[in-house]
Amino acid sequence: MLYRARQVFETPARDLKLALVKVLILGSGGREHALAWKIAQSERLDELHAAPGNPGIAKLGRCHPIRMDDVEGLLGLCRQHEIHLVVVGPESPLVAGVADELRRAGVAVFGPSKAAAQIEGSKTFAKEVLAAANVPTAARRDEARAPCVVKADGLAAGKGVFVCRAQDDADAAVERARMLGGDVIVEELLEGEEVSLFALCDGQRVVPLSPAQDFKRLQDGDEGPNTGGMGSYSPVPMLSEDDVEELAGLVHRPVIAELARRGTPFVGLLYAGLMLTDAGPRVLEFNCRFGDPETQALLPRLEGDLLEALAAAAHGDLSGVALEAGPTAAVAVVLAAGGYPDDPESGIAIGGVEVAGATGALIFHAGTALRHGELVSAGGRVLNVVGTGGSVSEAREQAYAAVEQIDFPGAQFRTDIAAKGVHVAG
Repeated sequence: MLYRARQVFETPARDLKLALVKVLILGSGGREHALAWKIAQSERLDELHAAPGNPGIAKLGRCHPIRMDDVEGLLGLCRQHEIHLVVVGPESPLVAGVADELRRAGVAVFGPSKAAAQIEGSKTFAKEVLAAANVPTAARRDEARAPCVVKADGLAAGKGVFVCRAQDDADAAVERARMLGGDVIVEELLEGEEVSLFALCDGQRVVPLSPAQDFKRLQDGDEGPNTGGMGSYSPVPMLSEDDVEELAGLVHRPVIAELARRGTPFVGLLYAGLMLTDAGPRVLEFNCRFGDPETQALLPRLEGDLLEALAAAAHGDLSGVALEAGPTAAVAVVLAAGGYPDDPESGIAIGGVEVAGATGALIFHAGTALRHGELVSAGGRVLNVVGTGGSVSEAREQAYAAVEQIDFPGAQFRTDIAAKGVHVAG
C-alpha cells in the first residue's frame, strides 16, 4: 500500500527535486514546530502532517493524535495519507526503534536506526565509538571526585548531566543519576566554550550546519538546575566556516565512518556537543536528532530547501547538497512554566502571542494546548521566542521585545541569552 512512497525514494537523488513530497513530522515541541515552519517553505512540499503536533504546527499542516511510540498507528497514518518522508524530532522514538519499523514498511525516514541511535541512547556506547574513531573526548574517571561531571548513561531529557565543582555536589549527583536508572558515568570536568554542531548524514556523507550555543541552566548566569535548554543563539562568534569544516572532519566524519564500519550506518542528524578547550575541541556528548532549542535559532538562518536536504539524506545521497547559513543572526528565548523543571504548572492561559509575532519575531510552540479555544500551557518549556537581525545584538533585542508582549503568568525565562555572544561579536 506504500508503493507511491517507495517510488518517490527509488528515483536517483538528483531527480528528487522533481517529486512533491508528503511529510509526517513526529513530535510536539518547539523543535518540531521550527522544522514544520521551515519545511512548509519548500516548493517540494505536497502535504504536511504531524503526530501528535501542537497548536502552532496545526496552523501549518494537519495534526493527528497519535503517540510517537504507536507504531501501528503511525503506519496506518502513513498508509492513509501516502506519506513519503517521516522526520523524527525527539530522541525517544529513535532509540526505541520506530525508524526501523517505518523503513521496513517502505517509508523513508530522516532519523537513525535503533542501533545507530545508541550514540545518544547510551553514553557508554558513545564513548566506545569515540575511542574506536580516535575522536577526542572527556576522559573517564573511576570515581566521582570533584571537580568532575556525573552523567546518567541513558536518556534523561537533557537533565542527566551534573557539573560538580564540590564534593558534596558530586555525591548528590551520583544519587540523582542513579535515580534516573542505568549506569552512572563520571568524566573529567572540561573548561572552555560549549557549542553545538549539527550535521546531516546519509550513512556515509556529512553536511555540517552552522553552529549554535545553548543555555542549559534555568537561571541567569548559568545558575539553578539543568533543563532541556532555556535558549540558544546562532551564529557562534568564536567559530568561522573553516572552523566548522575542521570540526566536522575531526568529529562527525570519523564517527559516521565508524558506525558504518560496525554495520549500523547513521542516517539523520548527528549533533555533537563540543567543548572548545585550550587543548583543542573535546566531545561532551552526541545526540541523534536536531537539538532543542538550538534548532529554533538555526533554521531561521538557513538558506536553501531543508525538505530537499532531508529527503536526500533519507534516500542515502547527500552528494551536492549544501545548506548555507545566511548573514542573519537568531536568538531563541524559552518561556517555561512556573515550577519547571521539577513540577511545571499546566493549564495556564497564555495571551499576546499574536501581538508578539507582529513584532517580527517567530513564536514556536513547545508545550501548549488549546482548551475551549484558549491557548494554555501543557508542558515545561512552553514557548520559544526567536528574534532575527543583522547581528546577534539586533536579534536579541527583537526576541526580548517580543517576550514582553506575551502574557503568561508565572513564566520563567532567562534575561541573559546570547549576552556573551553580543560581547564577543562586539
